[in-house]
Amino acid sequence: MIENLLDPIVLFFVAGLAAGVLRSDLRLPEALYQTLSIYLLASIGLKGGVELALAPLATLFTPAAATLLLGITVPFVAFVILQKVGRFNRADSAALAAHYGSVSAVTFALALAYAGKIGVAHEAFMPVLLVLLEIPAIAIGVLLARLGVKGRRIRWNDLAHEVFLGKGIFLLLAGLTIGFLAGPERMVKLDPLFVNLFPGALALFLLEMGIVASQRLYDLRRTGLFLVGFGVLMPLLSASLGLAAGVLSGMSAGGSAILATLAASASYIAAPAAMRDAVPEANPTLYLTASLGITFPFNVVFGIPIYFWMTATVFSWLR
Repeated sequence: MIENLLDPIVLFFVAGLAAGVLRSDLRLPEALYQTLSIYLLASIGLKGGVELALAPLATLFTPAAATLLLGITVPFVAFVILQKVGRFNRADSAALAAHYGSVSAVTFALALAYAGKIGVAHEAFMPVLLVLLEIPAIAIGVLLARLGVKGRRIRWNDLAHEVFLGKGIFLLLAGLTIGFLAGPERMVKLDPLFVNLFPGALALFLLEMGIVASQRLYDLRRTGLFLVGFGVLMPLLSASLGLAAGVLSGMSAGGSAILATLAASASYIAAPAAMRDAVPEANPTLYLTASLGITFPFNVVFGIPIYFWMTATVFSWLR
């Protein structure tokens, strides 16, 4: 845990949090922030595509099915907790559930970096599972918001466009396809850009995310203690479900740990955009504060080491 706190990438995030809390005027230019976002998504997709080209596709089927089931289960569980325990209305419960069923590509990148740092190997197809986990959660969030509400129609075309052609999913799919078709030998010439510079770009992106996250901390006074507890405990529950999915589908310890991290992450890019258009009656303060102000900092600083420890413990029991 302490070792993770001293990781320079994590320290960049902490520096961003401190800058925001102390009201520094530090901010990355919007154009640079968008460029880094595109770069990170494309890099993750390309790396996954290259590794996927080297792996037998037959090994992907069972983990993919388990991941899709996980992507359906987590938002339903979150929705029930938010409605029955938190007493949130249907729209807010559905929007929050979509965020917690969806994933954070940056948290995924941090999990990959953490696995590399501690020397834990994992399956090559993890970026594919990232995409598979992202897709159902947004659709289910919209469905949960609409079910039982008279006069509200689901615009399936708009929903499909948002899910499949949103920036995050499109870049990941494009990167996977390019990396898979080009193969490792042709992709070597791009390594200086998409491999060697990746840690530095991730550090700069997390500096900005720390600043943005600090701005959501002030909303905690309005959202109450329940949302704070949900933003910390729901990732732990989701990680447990992700770990179970990894173990039952025959994945390695490293792959199971990363899948647990994916399940524990909460979207703050794709899901907010989709919910803003599809469920406008939901309160953005709730889902942005929870995903970006609570869960993302928790996962960056504490969550990822916890999920890897959970996985190592479970696999030691299974030996």
